[in-house]
Amino acid sequence: MVKGRNDRQDAIREIVRSKSIRTQRVLVQELEAEGYVCTQATVSRDIADMGLRKLPEGVYVLAEDLHLQRMVSELVVGVTASSSLVLVKAQPGTASGIAAAIDAADLPEVVGTLAGNDTILVVATSPEAAQAFEKHIDKLRNFR
Repeated sequence: MVKGRNDRQDAIREIVRSKSIRTQRVLVQELEAEGYVCTQATVSRDIADMGLRKLPEGVYVLAEDLHLQRMVSELVVGVTASSSLVLVKAQPGTASGIAAAIDAADLPEVVGTLAGNDTILVVATSPEAAQAFEKHIDKLRNFR
């Protein structure tokens, strides 16, 4: 089965969200490990089409995750997954804004969020998705 552009870009989204990708060459290698045959030029076009950005730390981030990254790195103080739920602790008074950013990022593993004053409850699609979301938020927290 031939994997097309949309499939490849979905794979790029998943790779960028789950790993710290610093170069196009590493992204090509990650895609090849998942069965995609592509060149660095193809990946370069995909990066432009998808609006990927590089953080000051040199790591690629999806455009839709950039707002989330800024909020998480500045306002989230902790994240813990338990079963299909993830508890995100934040600075007082900021939870609803962070929850809105999580919802706006349209992450495939997130069903929805519920926010209080300094706590967000994130409902994930599965325990594995909750773990993936926790790792994603931890990754975003470490970029300051």
